[in-house]
Amino acid sequence: MTDHLAAATALLSRSPLIDGHNDLAWQLREADAVRTDIAAPVGFTNTDLPRLARGRLGAQFWSVFVPVTLAGEAAVATTLEQIDFVRTMVSRYPDALELALTAADVERIWASGKVASMLGAEGGHSIASSLGVLRMFYQLGVRYMTLTHNRNTGWADSATDQPDVGGLSDFGREVVTEMQRIGMLVDLSHVAPATMADALDTVRAPVIFSHSSALALCDHPRNVPDRILARLPANNGVCMVTFVPAFVSQECRDWDRGVQAEMERRGMDREDYQGYKAVREELAAASPPPRATIDQVADHIEHVREAAGVNHIGIGSDFDGTADLPEGLGDVSCYPALFAELLNRGWSEDDCARVAGGNVLRVMRDAEAFSGAA
Repeated sequence: MTDHLAAATALLSRSPLIDGHNDLAWQLREADAVRTDIAAPVGFTNTDLPRLARGRLGAQFWSVFVPVTLAGEAAVATTLEQIDFVRTMVSRYPDALELALTAADVERIWASGKVASMLGAEGGHSIASSLGVLRMFYQLGVRYMTLTHNRNTGWADSATDQPDVGGLSDFGREVVTEMQRIGMLVDLSHVAPATMADALDTVRAPVIFSHSSALALCDHPRNVPDRILARLPANNGVCMVTFVPAFVSQECRDWDRGVQAEMERRGMDREDYQGYKAVREELAAASPPPRATIDQVADHIEHVREAAGVNHIGIGSDFDGTADLPEGLGDVSCYPALFAELLNRGWSEDDCARVAGGNVLRVMRDAEAFSGAA
């Protein structure tokens, strides 16, 4: 395995690794630590520049997430603040980070030894049902938007809410069409299977799942059913497999259900993330939760290969957006270990390079080409 780790590290030095989702911006905001110097080791996050360098990360979609408890003008304003934070963070470390707006930017910046930094909006609530806001987010650098977060938007159904419009409404289809017209990637993580299907029926350019795994291996509603994965080859899209334990391990999913049930018993809002962490820590003290493993993440990658093909897989860690991480994938320095596991399973270096970032670059180029022709 040591030889495979060296080979994986060398591979990620030759081929760009693109991560679809990192919540560092919200993590620092929640901790009231937005001035944290990430050029030095940071003890309370999964992410800092020294560990990014050890992990050989080539490009990152930094999430400009805001919670669904915000709506309307508050959601728009807070998203703008998050966009400002990420852009300021990137400009603060010009030797390590650089803003990327296109696939060509990603390749150029990665080749220069920096992390190409892109923005992804997590949840359609952030545009307050305004196509004008959507277009302005694109102008500010947002290159994907997740159609929902944990609740419905009124025009798109979430995977973790009760069905409302049955997938996408007419306005939801208009949002998807406009996203592709301007070149913004349609992100189907967090949405209900009916929304996934409606979006795939609507789009004319590739979609992404920025941080989702395979429903067949773990029954969390955030994961992607095989019938949807099977549609990715025709769409030319990509599912970026996530590391969140409750999405990766059925045992972790079952244990997490207990946390959710206890929150419900106490009358807590399921969107109360700090409350969730407190209840989780309380229950963990009495009954330690199971741990997901790097092997299980690799299992999800292999399942997506079986269901959709090797050209339709990527990586979307959700670092700094989850209360726990799998053994062997504790922070951003650990990416080479995952690719070492794939090499150990007999994956070719060419296929690993596709998963690392080649597939996502193809999707980005296709989206840009469609936008140019639209």
